[in-house]
Amino acid sequence: MNGDTRKVRSGWIYRSESNDGIERIEAFFRGNAYSMHRHDTYAIGVTLAGVQCFHYRRSLRSSLPGQTMVLHPDEAHDGQAGTNEGFRYRMLYVQPAAIQEVLGGQSLPFIEGGVTTDPRLFEATKAALRQMHPDAEPLERDDALAGLALALDSASGARSIRTSADFAAARRAREYLDASCTRTVTLDELAAVSGQDRWSLSRDFRAFYGTSPYRYLVMRRLEAARAMMTCGVSLVDTAAATGFADQSHMTRHFRSAYGIPPARWLAMMGGPRDG
Repeated sequence: MNGDTRKVRSGWIYRSESNDGIERIEAFFRGNAYSMHRHDTYAIGVTLAGVQCFHYRRSLRSSLPGQTMVLHPDEAHDGQAGTNEGFRYRMLYVQPAAIQEVLGGQSLPFIEGGVTTDPRLFEATKAALRQMHPDAEPLERDDALAGLALALDSASGARSIRTSADFAAARRAREYLDASCTRTVTLDELAAVSGQDRWSLSRDFRAFYGTSPYRYLVMRRLEAARAMMTCGVSLVDTAAATGFADQSHMTRHFRSAYGIPPARWLAMMGGPRDG
């Protein structure tokens, strides 16, 4: 993964992002890594060394090498080392929209407990972590995404979606939010674009994409903010350019989404691979 080297005593992160928005990280942490937070993507990955612990759905979970972590969109979780040696892991952050491109409007796959020993999903996750890099050929990346989505679906206890749910309307709303993320968007506006009434759209959006329309909008703003921050734009200017009221408004949402404040996140990018 590309990035300069900035040493941080408690850990480091290598991060890369593809053109289709799939984020790939490798990281090392000692002690407490992240406070409680939630993001609107799947977090799918493997622990490479050590014991990775996190609170998830009212219980403390542990991930060991050989297992697969699958955190569902918008589920609160934190992260910390289970031993003094710390832990190292690789993770993909995949938007539900990408999974839906493969599954075509099915229920979002859900892995109970956030950790599984399913062998097919473990192999698909390892393959995706190898193949979903910025320089990969498009077909290679698409194959990895399809394999991951199908393995997730196979390993999950799928949640049912009511038969009247309108996937096409929810997709139109999502695409509109993608194009309008730095300005104020109302639910009435989304309803008009999607062709649905406000509350049916709100329910269907959550069913297909795992989060609410507003949370989806905020997360797209934060993605734009991270890109600007890594290019050296100040936090004040970044907040103004990405649709937040001010820097403190952006910081509150950033910490809620990623578990660490923007300045610490930026300092950890590109840390040393040797731990």
